[in-house]
Amino acid sequence: MTKEIGIRELKNQVSDIVRQVREEAAEYIITHHGRPVAVLRPINEEKPKEQELQEALASLEEMLEIGRLLHESNPEARSAVEILEEMREEENQWPL
Repeated sequence: MTKEIGIRELKNQVSDIVRQVREEAAEYIITHHGRPVAVLRPINEEKPKEQELQEALASLEEMLEIGRLLHESNPEARSAVEILEEMREEENQWPL
């Protein structure tokens, strides 16, 4: 969970805050007069790739679920793959 911290508080606790970022992977939104101005988070090359993969898999699962729901709502409808194949066949019949 990302925490907010004012710039003065950060200045007074910088060692503790950096330790939390390093050891606990804590993230902070730094504010100035109550407005967000920066984000402080750990640098970890592996986590973003893993997180990106997890997000991509979640998106794929969501798309598959949407496809399943669409098919259930109209089982006789053609799939996007079938429509695309038909369009390609028609395109191949056009004169050059």
